[in-house]
Amino acid sequence: MVGHSVRVEREIAAAVERVWEVITDLDYAAEVIPAILTIERLEGEGYEPGVRWRETRKMWGREETEEMWVESAEAPTETVIRAESRGTQYVTTYSLEALEHGTRLVCDFSAETPHPGPAQRLGWLLFGRAGMKATRKALEQDLAHIAGAAEHVDEETHGPDGEHA
Repeated sequence: MVGHSVRVEREIAAAVERVWEVITDLDYAAEVIPAILTIERLEGEGYEPGVRWRETRKMWGREETEEMWVESAEAPTETVIRAESRGTQYVTTYSLEALEHGTRLVCDFSAETPHPGPAQRLGWLLFGRAGMKATRKALEQDLAHIAGAAEHVDEETHGPDGEHA
């Protein structure tokens, strides 16, 4: 088996419930994360185990489409998302922890190829470290966009100090 994993985290100035809303609203994801071009629901509604979708992202200068599904969802503290493509299994776990003034959002991402062929072994050897470095940067950007959406104060429903208007 060959593979790599990456962990990124960010403190967000918003309640855990608000951050959970942002990361689990699939129908809004393309508006939150600019790298997501489209999301097409395949199975299920809302956000719960078994919900499947096809996500198209702009990655490394080209469009990539993957089918993804919710493996588990423990609102509002953890969700696990899976995908599989060309023999590689991808797992993304989002963990949310309440802080005194917000939320710590942790994203653990792993990519593993249980039965790699010679070309896949060579690819991981040559490009695995660089690929995971690029993945880390992309995940950090995703978390920044999630933070921006969660921290956003809608001026129509809240005043400048966050109080309801």
